[in-house]
Amino acid sequence: MTKTAMLVLADGSSYEGISFGANATAYGEVVFNTSMTGYQEMLTDPSYAGQILMPTYPLIGNYGIGNIDIESRRIQVRGFVVREHCDTPSHWYSCETVHGYLAQAGVTGLAGVDTRAITMRLRSSGVMMGVITSTMTSDEALKYLKGLPKYDLVNYVAEVTTDVAYRWDDERCKGEAAMYHVVALDCGLKYNIARILARLGCSVTIVPCTTSAEDILSLKPDGIVLSPGPGDPALLDSIEANVRKLIGARPLFGICLGHQMLGRAFGADTFKLKFGHRGGNHPVRDVSAGRVHITAQNHGYAVDPDKLKSNIEVSHINLNDGTVEGLRHRELPAMSIQYHSEASPGPRDNMYLFERFVDMMRQAIGKA
Repeated sequence: MTKTAMLVLADGSSYEGISFGANATAYGEVVFNTSMTGYQEMLTDPSYAGQILMPTYPLIGNYGIGNIDIESRRIQVRGFVVREHCDTPSHWYSCETVHGYLAQAGVTGLAGVDTRAITMRLRSSGVMMGVITSTMTSDEALKYLKGLPKYDLVNYVAEVTTDVAYRWDDERCKGEAAMYHVVALDCGLKYNIARILARLGCSVTIVPCTTSAEDILSLKPDGIVLSPGPGDPALLDSIEANVRKLIGARPLFGICLGHQMLGRAFGADTFKLKFGHRGGNHPVRDVSAGRVHITAQNHGYAVDPDKLKSNIEVSHINLNDGTVEGLRHRELPAMSIQYHSEASPGPRDNMYLFERFVDMMRQAIGKA
């Protein structure tokens, strides 16, 4: 049995389709992602907290849901909008349909809408708040939406961070002695970051975003990772203050939101992009190497380089719009990358950045 539902955007436009997943009202900032695969990784990516996600690829769910494509402890999106979802997936590790996966988590889905039209509207007008509903008229949904907080005003990092510190336990690295100890500040950590660090010989301790610089250093890390995460970095003054204290104390590697936090600690401002960078096909140039990498991205904010301190250099540039994709301190072991160097989903061009971070720790220990 199908039930009619609709997506209503803040500009008053509405798109009628069929409800799937949980039958509930959902609201959030509506964004699109251009990756052709990786919908489970997208659904569980904490950077999508507070957002309604819409893949531009038309068929979603054809390879089902598995236990190895999870990037956090739960589905993070507020809602999921697709052109078509598949009820008969085919893959050796599939144990669930997308419909069942969303329903069990209480997350609303909407299918059968013209995702191309919605994408074109968001590209021309910019991302905006929206609501998925099966019980309200479009006018009622619009009125309901106007009474809700805008995405930019909410600290979603506080919602997605871990409550307690814990050690990452990677079964594939059992029995191998760790060469380095990394502390990851969890502002919305994707599990693949910890997986990659473990494979490169690191033991990883993941700590809440509220952990002070002093408490992080008391764990005696060889290096510190500032994780990706959701929302506006301008709302995270206390985290920015801690990041400032960590610069120079240990090798630092900021990823996505972590890059933005490091950029702000370096003196830069951040700003909101019109419709963000979300997908697995964004070209980025490594300035020092002169090489172009195809990258996976998921962010709605960027670093403005105009106020960067003179000892900071822009290391990576987005070839689509010229925005900053990486920073590097000229004297201290600190670097950052705006895109998801751990991919998942996406191309694997950018493993070298984790190797650079490991090399920074190796050199810092050698100098100690």
